[in-house]
Amino acid sequence: MAKNEFDYDLFVIGGGSGGVRAARVAAGEHDAKVGLAEEDRYGGTCVIRGCVPKKLMVFASGYADVVDEAKCFGWDLKAGPFDWHDFKGRLNTELDRLEGVYRKLLKNSGVDTFDARARIKDPHTVALSDGTEKTAKHILIASGGRPVRPEIENAELGLVSDDLFHLEKLPKSILIIGGGYIACEFACILNGLGVEVTQYYRGAQILRGFDDEARGMVAEMMQEKGIDLHLGTNILEMSPSHEDGSGPMKVKPTNGTEKMFDQVLFATGRRPNSDDMGLEELGVKLGRSGAIEVDEYSQTAVPSVYAIGDVTNRINLTPVAIREGMAFVETVFGGNPTPVDHDLVPSAIFTQPEMGTVGLSEEAAREAGPIEVYATSFKPMQGAFAGKADRVLMKLIVCAETRVVLGCHIVAPNAGELIQMVGIALKMGATKEQFDATFAVHPTMSEELVTMRNPTRTA
Repeated sequence: MAKNEFDYDLFVIGGGSGGVRAARVAAGEHDAKVGLAEEDRYGGTCVIRGCVPKKLMVFASGYADVVDEAKCFGWDLKAGPFDWHDFKGRLNTELDRLEGVYRKLLKNSGVDTFDARARIKDPHTVALSDGTEKTAKHILIASGGRPVRPEIENAELGLVSDDLFHLEKLPKSILIIGGGYIACEFACILNGLGVEVTQYYRGAQILRGFDDEARGMVAEMMQEKGIDLHLGTNILEMSPSHEDGSGPMKVKPTNGTEKMFDQVLFATGRRPNSDDMGLEELGVKLGRSGAIEVDEYSQTAVPSVYAIGDVTNRINLTPVAIREGMAFVETVFGGNPTPVDHDLVPSAIFTQPEMGTVGLSEEAAREAGPIEVYATSFKPMQGAFAGKADRVLMKLIVCAETRVVLGCHIVAPNAGELIQMVGIALKMGATKEQFDATFAVHPTMSEELVTMRNPTRTA
């Protein structure tokens, strides 16, 4: 087929952040004819059932301690109950607005949209669930991922993260299974909203893969705030109170103590949305858990088919999917082959307190060569004045030979805001001496990042 024989220059499968960005930039800046299919809501996991509603719930849960803290600063405030129904209504209104923004962006860029599920019929043909077929010179898969339940009896009676945004009412008690960032974030959110939270994690410490000292502090603070965290513990059985599946759930854990919970949340992993898309028949290679295998330019084993975002299971973060989408457009439509640099990606975990991280953990850096560790833990001014026990952590990992800062880990309120700026410095290859040469902003928590003169330890 010649170019003008295709219906589209590009057809995108998936209306999340990565797919929408690639579609509208290809159409709006490169004058490509673009189609996009989305079987659910536009905005994808991040906007509809992930980052955005979760962060709004983080904000809501953060008000739990405001009254007591305000009294210490001279304010006479009165506490009232949290109104889930009112909050949920405002949340849904905001998500509807954001979905409308995504649809408008696509429309204004000239992208044709199809509210339908898409499968790939051949290297240049997409079959939609409405019975129509569209041809395209290039196909971009940006279908994202989804939470999965473990393979145990009655698992379908438990919740996954998507379900939390649709609860008619908050449970009085909940068991959260898992120790990753989703499990820990929702443990803190629900605890802050007044739910009695128990968390089981089969590992020795939550947040596997992150810096040991940082994740240890997060676990300590979570327990300090009332979360009943059980490490080295998993679920063996769960069963409903009533035969119709209703009522509290009876749970038997590996520690042998049966308990009852109003709800059980499985936060035990996610899986790429690559099922039943015709990919393996086409020759697209799938890796572990169905992740689409791509090269550094996001191209699959089928030259006309590309994939970005969570469906590739590289780094499952919204800004990464967007950057991959932009690099794809620059490569295919800009004539400038652009690989995505997945090194030094800053990220935040919205627990209470938050954890911000960029670069290597102390453990990973130690394996790479000699290092110096600069770390300090203290009570921040605002919390200390109010008599709170909360502590924060500021930590830098430095290469002993080159003096380059290899990693930074912050556990503190608004750590996500702080780590964004540190990420810029690390991306530029800043040294410890350049950190030291930067004037402190006083009085702030973050000034500790430029005032730690002597290493805490070396390795």
